[in-house]
Amino acid sequence: MDRLTSMAVFVRTVEKGSFAAAAEEFGLSTTMVANHVRALEQQLGAQLLERTTRRHHLTEIGTAYLERCRDVLSSVQAADQVAEALRAVPQGTLRVTAPVTWGAHRLMPVIGAYMASYPKVQVELSLNDRVVDMHEEGFDVAIRSGPLADDALVARPLAPSRMFVAASPGYLDIHGIPQQPGDLARHACLGFMAWGRHHHWRFTQGERRVEVPVEGPLVCNNGQALLTAALCGVGIVVQADVLLAPSIESGRLVRLLPDWELPVRHLHIVRRRETRPTAKLRTFVDFVMEKLA
Repeated sequence: MDRLTSMAVFVRTVEKGSFAAAAEEFGLSTTMVANHVRALEQQLGAQLLERTTRRHHLTEIGTAYLERCRDVLSSVQAADQVAEALRAVPQGTLRVTAPVTWGAHRLMPVIGAYMASYPKVQVELSLNDRVVDMHEEGFDVAIRSGPLADDALVARPLAPSRMFVAASPGYLDIHGIPQQPGDLARHACLGFMAWGRHHHWRFTQGERRVEVPVEGPLVCNNGQALLTAALCGVGIVVQADVLLAPSIESGRLVRLLPDWELPVRHLHIVRRRETRPTAKLRTFVDFVMEKLA
């Protein structure tokens, strides 16, 4: 028998004054109530109640054990209330991981707005372009790009991230403006290290598909650094719209080949599969979905 249940039955039997009254409260038979008390006595190796035909009286051990049972049950109730409060009110630390560029430029403003709405939540944001193991590294929620293959995660789709190709006006004044994707093969194209030094940029226009082999003087593992290089006229850059759009809108970069599309990055917000997510996790996922879905 569950020992906590037996303790609760024992306490109420004493307080109610009979097995029958306790049985009615718990929805048990009188025999089952007696079995709970007997189970405690067998575990302790001592008698808790002296039974007569009319009433039950606590033994000396039973009196001392009753108070300890009340303390234990009170502690369990307090622990349950703490857990329930954490589920009901968003509070505590939320650990989030996201891709570097998208996380810094698109997710971070949303996190700021979320924290303003839920001031009892502290967010730890880890920006990393590798796929982290949420279970091993203790993250509550992650932003993932590309296909998902982990059945242990619950995923919800976000708006996809588009890619732009752009260069500075100074670079284009010297080297000319590419008119077709194939023209890029004759230009200095800035490489993203994850793609490798010798790679292809893939363009689509309706049913047309074009893959252009590109090379250039610089390869880097950071999108912000590649943006800076493009602004300095080092070459042509391909990066996410969220990174390039402000410079394009200000005129510091020129978007190239606007009639052609680069592959989009499909994004999801994912969490570990739990039967009852905490309030901080539930509200954060809903908040991000409202802003970025």
